[in-house]
Amino acid sequence: MISLLQSILSTLMIAEFVLGNFANVFIALVNGIDWTKKRKLSSADQILTALAVSRIALLWVLVLDWHANVFNPAFYSSGVRTVVHIARTVSNHFSLWFGTSLSLLYFLKIANFSSLFFLHLKWKARRGVLTILLGSLVFLVFHLAVVSLDDKMQMNTYEGNLTWKTKLQDIVHLSNMTAFTLANFIPFTMSLMALLLLLFSLWKHLKKMQLSGKGSQDASTKVHVRAMQTVISFLSLFLIYFLTLVISVWSFDSLHNDPVLQCGQVLAILYPSNHSFILIWGNKKLNQNCLSVLCQLRCWLKERKPSIPQINKRGMICVLAETK
Repeated sequence: MISLLQSILSTLMIAEFVLGNFANVFIALVNGIDWTKKRKLSSADQILTALAVSRIALLWVLVLDWHANVFNPAFYSSGVRTVVHIARTVSNHFSLWFGTSLSLLYFLKIANFSSLFFLHLKWKARRGVLTILLGSLVFLVFHLAVVSLDDKMQMNTYEGNLTWKTKLQDIVHLSNMTAFTLANFIPFTMSLMALLLLLFSLWKHLKKMQLSGKGSQDASTKVHVRAMQTVISFLSLFLIYFLTLVISVWSFDSLHNDPVLQCGQVLAILYPSNHSFILIWGNKKLNQNCLSVLCQLRCWLKERKPSIPQINKRGMICVLAETK
């Protein structure tokens, strides 16, 4: 029998899954259509598109893991469990590192420092971010090897002698935890550094505006604040997601119907789901397209006929309608 808590958590999981897929598919479609028309995308849009695709995969893996653990434990045979864990490791890796790369790109493009080293990085921003992404693949390969070995050890839990099982399995599981911690802690630290440097850059900019007698609400200040809001939201949701992953890893031997573990699984889906809406809000192109779609959807729901399009104050096309 499914408990009331499981019913509530399942409803929340499904809602976050649907909303998250909608947001990420929307990001991928808008940038895909833009690339088809212009045959090029900015570095930020390329990372956004890759991030959206990786999060779609991550959402499906998280929901599959939830369904198998809660409703169909028999589905989780040894082979299926290994495949799901590998898929989750890969999708989680790219989701985290693409999010981190976006934070670093915002920092390099928006922050303003006079250091020659920073100016060199700013000039080579795209190449630098690509180098970081390629370097992160080293962590992925090592992590996949440890995850596969750890799952194989779990498959043989009841085979062999007790000494081999306890000692070697503990070593492999500890290695898995170490690889997991490094693979998640390093991108979090890099994003945190980008946020702190952005904050310092904004403070310097505001101080310069005050000395020159100019207002603090100029375009550069707004861009700084918007980038900081995006990075802060990423770090906040990432921290929640990281803590839930820690709980799930340390609770590997716990029962799957453990309420704490199930609540952690529901909280984990907040990161790939909700942060995508924040990215849509913080990106001018995505924001305008989203509002345009919502405007047209509202007109369609009111069963009105579209007429002459007009441009509103946001510079966005909103379809007017006439009553039948």
